[in-house]
Amino acid sequence: MPLFAVICSDKPDHIEVRKANRNAHLAYIRESGVVQQAGPFLDADGVMSGSLLILDVADHTAAENWAADDPYAKAGLFADVRIEHWNRVIGA
Repeated sequence: MPLFAVICSDKPDHIEVRKANRNAHLAYIRESGVVQQAGPFLDADGVMSGSLLILDVADHTAAENWAADDPYAKAGLFADVRIEHWNRVIGA
């Protein structure tokens, strides 16, 4: 299946929204079974400020649907979400 990068930027001053929904977000990642890699972006102070996820899904629509169902998205954490078809060149 193709890989898609989901690139998210948090809204300013929304760290508490992120923290309040983190467990649900991580459970969604585990339960969905399509996330190959994931982690937060950090700002200059080391505070989480966004997310990068690599999804192994059928197509762009499936990636959009996954991103829309993410508890972080449902909580209104993100200022923007970009989804790009991604070609892994290095790494397993």
